[in-house]
Amino acid sequence: MKIEILGTESLGVRGICCFVETRKRKILIDPGIALGYTRFGLLPHPFQVAVDERIQNRIIKRWTEATDIIISHFHGDHTPLVDANPYQLNIKRVVHLNPDARIWTKDISHLSPLEEKRAKFIFSALAKKPIMAEGKSKGEITFSGPVFHGDKDFHTTTVIMTRIKEDKVFVHAPGIQLLNDEAVSQIIAWHPDIAIVDGPPLYLSKRLSKDQIDRAWYNAKRLSYNVGTLILDHHLLRSLEGIKWIKRLSYKTGRRIMCGADFMGKKRMLLEALREDLYKNMPVGQHWHERYAQGKANTKDYWRQGKIFLQNLKR
Repeated sequence: MKIEILGTESLGVRGICCFVETRKRKILIDPGIALGYTRFGLLPHPFQVAVDERIQNRIIKRWTEATDIIISHFHGDHTPLVDANPYQLNIKRVVHLNPDARIWTKDISHLSPLEEKRAKFIFSALAKKPIMAEGKSKGEITFSGPVFHGDKDFHTTTVIMTRIKEDKVFVHAPGIQLLNDEAVSQIIAWHPDIAIVDGPPLYLSKRLSKDQIDRAWYNAKRLSYNVGTLILDHHLLRSLEGIKWIKRLSYKTGRRIMCGADFMGKKRMLLEALREDLYKNMPVGQHWHERYAQGKANTKDYWRQGKIFLQNLKR
């Protein structure tokens, strides 16, 4: 089994996109991408956009190769969109690229009104009917039933988790934010060797109660003792506190815990958390975002400057 993490917060974008190759299948999970549209009162920095462009291209390449495509839920950082903003993957870029791929999604009865609308437009554009995945198994792939996106007392959106088994067991657990005890229990019951799991949104500290933070920590410890390689990312790494949280957890448990960039052997790029620093170090020209959306500006110079910025960052 080969596991590639294509795009997530520690790699510079919002999402939790993975590509898994087994002997018989090539599985693309959550082929979406986004940038926090505003953070600290600022639009995405052009260096973030440059990273976004390159990851979009990698996702599209893997889309063309996939035998199976899994969409855990229809948030804009997990699926291509018909009405994508300039920093999301537009469905037009993958239409007709791989008509034979199977596409697995949540049961339509568990879609929120927004998800239902998005799914309708997406599959109309693809001219393809999705396969309802909840609770099903197909060869190496097993899907969970619907589990809550975050705290079930505050959210009604659900997601599906994915288990892939070959020489090892890999689990993909998006959206749960470690606030869902049932989802964590399901992951443990699947006996994963490697799992990528969505951590708590510490950047929304004013919305998280002490009880929620304590619960996320407890569930992270539960996972750390039951997963060989635990990858925590996504919502957790929209703030620098997330990396400190991972380090503290690893120290307390003595277990192997890392972010997606660490797993891939790449430099951490918590660019959303660093947005203010990006603007200070690489000033953005007036009306750049409007011009970019119109195809009149590009990221070339910012890409070069951004690589220097990253070289000067401490790990």
